[in-house]
Amino acid sequence: MEPPGNPGGTPVELELTVENVESALYQLYFDPDMEHKNVAQKWLTQAQASAQAWHFCWALLSPDKIPEVQFFGASTLHTKISRHWSDLAADQHESLRTQLLSHILQFSSGPKMVLTRLCVALASLALNVIPQAWSQPVADMVRAFQPHKPDPEDGSGAKASQDPHAHCLTLLELLTVLPEEFQSSRLAQARRGQLREALAGEWAVVCPLLRQLMQSQDSSSQVKEKVLQCLSSWVALDVPLGEIQELLQDCFTALSDPELFDAAVETIVNAISQPDCQRYINALLSLMPLVLGLYDQLKTAAQDGDMETSHGICRIAVALGETHSRVLLEQVDHWQEYLALVNMILFCTGIPGHYPVNETTSSLTLTFWYTLQDDILSFEEEKQSVYLQVYRPVYFQLVDVLLHKSHYPSQEEYASWSSDDKEQFRIYRVDISDTLMYVYEMLGAELLSNLYERLGRLLMDPQQSAVWQDTEALLFGFQSIAETIDVNYSDVIPGLIGLIPRINISNILLADTVMYTIGSLAEWLADHPVMLGGILPMVLQGLAKPELSVSSVSTLKRICRECRYDLGPYAQEILTVSQDVLVKEVHKSSQCMWLMQGLGFLLSALPSEEILGRLHSLITPHIQQLDTLAQQELNATNKQSIIHIVGMLASLFTTLDINRQADCLEGAASSRLPAPQSTQNPVVVVLQQVFTLIQTILSKWLHDSEVVEAVCGVFDKSVRTLLHDFGPMVPQLGEMLGEIYSAFPQASALDLARQMVHIFAGEEHHISHIRSLTEVLTSTTLTIFQQGPRDHPDIAESFMDLHAQILKRKPDLYLSEQLDVKALFYCGILSLKFPETPTVKAASQFFTEFLSRCKDMPSFGDVLQRDGKLLTETVLQAVGGESPSSLTEHFSEVLLNLSRHCPALLSQWLKETLQTPGFPCAQVTAEQKHTFSQQLLR
Repeated sequence: MEPPGNPGGTPVELELTVENVESALYQLYFDPDMEHKNVAQKWLTQAQASAQAWHFCWALLSPDKIPEVQFFGASTLHTKISRHWSDLAADQHESLRTQLLSHILQFSSGPKMVLTRLCVALASLALNVIPQAWSQPVADMVRAFQPHKPDPEDGSGAKASQDPHAHCLTLLELLTVLPEEFQSSRLAQARRGQLREALAGEWAVVCPLLRQLMQSQDSSSQVKEKVLQCLSSWVALDVPLGEIQELLQDCFTALSDPELFDAAVETIVNAISQPDCQRYINALLSLMPLVLGLYDQLKTAAQDGDMETSHGICRIAVALGETHSRVLLEQVDHWQEYLALVNMILFCTGIPGHYPVNETTSSLTLTFWYTLQDDILSFEEEKQSVYLQVYRPVYFQLVDVLLHKSHYPSQEEYASWSSDDKEQFRIYRVDISDTLMYVYEMLGAELLSNLYERLGRLLMDPQQSAVWQDTEALLFGFQSIAETIDVNYSDVIPGLIGLIPRINISNILLADTVMYTIGSLAEWLADHPVMLGGILPMVLQGLAKPELSVSSVSTLKRICRECRYDLGPYAQEILTVSQDVLVKEVHKSSQCMWLMQGLGFLLSALPSEEILGRLHSLITPHIQQLDTLAQQELNATNKQSIIHIVGMLASLFTTLDINRQADCLEGAASSRLPAPQSTQNPVVVVLQQVFTLIQTILSKWLHDSEVVEAVCGVFDKSVRTLLHDFGPMVPQLGEMLGEIYSAFPQASALDLARQMVHIFAGEEHHISHIRSLTEVLTSTTLTIFQQGPRDHPDIAESFMDLHAQILKRKPDLYLSEQLDVKALFYCGILSLKFPETPTVKAASQFFTEFLSRCKDMPSFGDVLQRDGKLLTETVLQAVGGESPSSLTEHFSEVLLNLSRHCPALLSQWLKETLQTPGFPCAQVTAEQKHTFSQQLLR
């Protein structure tokens, strides 16, 4: 069907008949065409906002309408009351209230969704008139829903009194939504305070009613559940804990009723999680025996595998223990009760079963242990030592529990888990790991000794070592702590390093943890290189297994980084095994990159005369493969292989830095000397040898941005690592970059050129090459800008970045006639108009550098005099709404620099541009423009 009328053409009021609204609703709910639904939705939103809505909403609530139509009527009422209250004259408020109450009574037997919306509408009305025009809202609502004898003269009364149960539920629904509507309404601060006070006063009427319904024999489970929800809603208004004490006791009683269990848990948790409760210490203490009284129910539920019950009781114990740990710790006379609560939470942490398959409760408790520890350690020393005496044993027990919970199931069971369960278990173990690391602050070195002794007993006793999970869990505990805490001073590490080679790593999950544990001790091994010999063979053994890819490669990389100056005796073995796994393609691409980075660290530390030979033997097989690929046809498989090999070379050259070794050996005081000219850097030697091959690849794949990006990446990583040692490559690389960019412009070539400008623009013997390169890149890019750069935001961004770098490092390049400063200025202005954040940011950076140079460079000053007004206009237009507001900070940067470097000119440009009516947008008044100019120039 067509949408009703034509909402776009004529005022919506003209078409607002009940029939039209109804037909639009049928279209919204039942028309399969999304386009029609959207038109109807838009039209109905307009209809709701119209003045007519106050009238048509009642007709939509007529008993003969379908629930969807009635629901829209009720929602419209709520919208009008909450957003257009000022439309109504004060003398209409009373009749609206009466009418609403009578409709709520009518709908008390359903439909539920309509009833709830009507209750929310009445709550919204109440918030508009309490306390001035409605002084006792709750008492009046209770009165309205009391069952009453039918009045023979009143036609509606007879029907109204028929279902007291429905009336009771309706009253509770009203009382539940009243505080909720208050919480979600947008109110001025003063009005919010006034209403909060008025509603708190109403609690005196609500409380006895809820208690009476909770304790009455006649109340159905449905009524009691609604009472619990209602209490939960009022608790959020910070009702004093002392005033809900008895009701809370009723909630604890309700926990034994399976039908009410969930609602009771929710209510208790909401009530005791209010931070304000801490003011009512006696009330909090009175809750302790009630919570501890649930311990038996908790144990039974855990034994029976009743996850729902154990989860609910755990939530209650944690809410009390965590929200109020400091207050409860301070009640010294009740220390045994609080210790019992802590032990109850410890039971929840160690609840039987594997998370997340057989239990989901233990994870709820982990933040409690942080909170308790923080509170204990925040007391002054004397008090702290007393608490530590009581709680250190609990934390040692906690470590046992956490390690037990981190156990993997048997391999058969683990294999049957879904990938989602495995991922949740992985995250759970990370949380346990964080908790253990935290617990170390309380238990200190004793914790490591404890773990070490247990591991020693396991590995030395042939009977015990059959259970791999026990060994894995202890190592996991060690690694959790060693990963983030400096364990270099721990006296148990030598023993641990001695034990590790005794572990049988045939189980992959255990082997994974062994690898990570060795990796976490890499810094310690750097200080104790004599221990490397016992450990490295295990890592290299792991390297050959694809299942241990991530852990073994990352561990070897860490060892190569931390211990590189002590790996000489093992270098050949490491290189041989690494070469083998790379050639056999044991690992995925990203791990190959890590491995290459590790080998870069290793090679950097070898005697300089050895590096080139070892480097050659490492990369020759890959260069040969690259050579073969360069001759083959262009297809996706060959492309991925080329990108992979080129990426490995880039990763290797990221970390292969022989100067770093010289720095370390000579000590920080000595200055870094350039390498003698006779010996070239090994990376440069290799790059020169493969240069022709790289040119071949580029010529074939020039139109593929991923391949070009990968090739530029090799040089980019090398120049960043080698710095001035990269010098010999500048002439040929500059020439090649110019050629490939002229043939097929790509952003990665500009980024590499920027890096070369950054390092070599200040060197006299390189400046001519840098100048030629920037001239070629600039003239090619200017052509792109002339043709329309909109499809190349990445090129515009990189081009602006390149010129910002030139302005910063070598503005003299602009003295060349080949570089047209005026054209560059226009490119900057065009780039400011792009919607992409990085491009606008780069253009802003360009103008920041440009404006700061205007005084020293006459040609810049001329361009600014002539075109500065255009720049100002562009920025104002962008800020005035042409660009997304997220870019404003970059435009403000340009305006700030204009006012800093040429305030007089800016003042003139602002005056000229802003006097145009409707510029930069119609909404801005002349006065606002004036204020803006004044503030900017100030």
